[in-house]
Amino acid sequence: MTETTSSPSASGAAGTDPHADVIYRVDDKPAFAPALLAAVQHLLAAFVNIVAPAIVIGAALGLGPYVPYLVATSLFVSGIATWIQSQRVGPVGSGLLSLQGTSFAFVAALITSGKIAQQGGASSEEVLATIFGVAFVASFIEIGIAFALPWLRRMITPVVSGSVVVLIGMSLILVSIRDIGGGAGAENFGNGTNVGLAAFVIAIILACQFSANSMIRVSSIVIGLAAGCLLALLTGNVAAPDFSGVPLISVPVPFRFGISFDWVSFIPVAFMFIITSLETMGDITGTSRVSGEPTEGPVFEERVRGGVLADGVNSVLAAAFATFPNTTFSQNTGVVQLTGVASRHVGRYIAVILVILGLFPVLGAVLQQIPRPVLGGSTFVMFSLIVVSGIRIIGSQHLGKKETITVALSVGVGLGVQLLPEVLSFLPPLWRQIFSSGITTGGLTAVLCGALLPEMRTPREAAKLAYEEA
Repeated sequence: MTETTSSPSASGAAGTDPHADVIYRVDDKPAFAPALLAAVQHLLAAFVNIVAPAIVIGAALGLGPYVPYLVATSLFVSGIATWIQSQRVGPVGSGLLSLQGTSFAFVAALITSGKIAQQGGASSEEVLATIFGVAFVASFIEIGIAFALPWLRRMITPVVSGSVVVLIGMSLILVSIRDIGGGAGAENFGNGTNVGLAAFVIAIILACQFSANSMIRVSSIVIGLAAGCLLALLTGNVAAPDFSGVPLISVPVPFRFGISFDWVSFIPVAFMFIITSLETMGDITGTSRVSGEPTEGPVFEERVRGGVLADGVNSVLAAAFATFPNTTFSQNTGVVQLTGVASRHVGRYIAVILVILGLFPVLGAVLQQIPRPVLGGSTFVMFSLIVVSGIRIIGSQHLGKKETITVALSVGVGLGVQLLPEVLSFLPPLWRQIFSSGITTGGLTAVLCGALLPEMRTPREAAKLAYEEA
């Protein structure tokens, strides 16, 4: 039996999309089979993105022995976070079919934080304690933001957030290029085999993206990774797996690595929580639209506030259980649109499956065996799309002289210090470490430009803007 009682918003609430093709609405309860099928499709779309940050950060910081555990906790916490976000626990959660997972937006900032700790002589466990301590404290920024969204929208404009997203993508592309070459310190770095494997993975992903089959498009990253691993195996480019010391089953332990704090490491991570709050607002708006729910009015505002609040609370849980900040996944909005299943009850299936997968660290050990060029090829596509996402955010706005200069200066300054941090040698060591992060320096530049530069529009631009707003 399938319960398909329509939610109140089905009858034309303000801001709903009359063209949304929804089979199961938000509060409907699909039968077991369609609910499980929808859950599996969501997992296919999100699985790689949930586990990849742990693999990428672990590789960049030389944390190999800890990666299986970090992958497991990423899945475990994503399950709990998805339950909270989709089922709504008190005021926490959007109550939409929104899948939560480890955020790629934080990868560059967390790698920077880890490297700062390593430069101070920290051991691997001390590095992890610093990363999770900084993320734990910074999560409360997003919790506070949930209650100050109107102010945040005025201060962090789309031009500011778009510029920061471009910088995030550009800094991460450097990480993926290093993996394409074979990984930092590889003896065969940059040889033709490594680059060829990565090119093969990119070609497979692109072929899937242009397929007429929607499920193939949704699963393109998974298919690309699988094909790349198969080719690496057939050509003898996969190292012999080593699962020694990796338990088959393990229950995540809160604060396993302890907790530490460092102000220098804190600032870039804190800034990212501001930006990811805006991204979550956009994700929830998109999910509301394709679910046939309001995209304006009190119901929508409550969903957005609850969703951003859930992001912050779930990131606190993530830091406590030794994984990285969580956020809503935008690609799952596309899955809702493709399947027509917007029922938040499907979130329970997704959550349970993720928690179960998170009890098996050996799964992380298997994923760690993915050859670095194969991983680099897939992340190169994802990170490049982050840059495009930032460009689209900027392009959606009217670009007058003020906005154009804001983008130019913030991206230029951020990319400059990222590529050549020695230019800041005149600063004291503490400030040099803070501003050598392109995300921090470029983001602050964008905020200052937005606040201080005067509005300068020609009469034609002013007339065009007034017409567009009308």
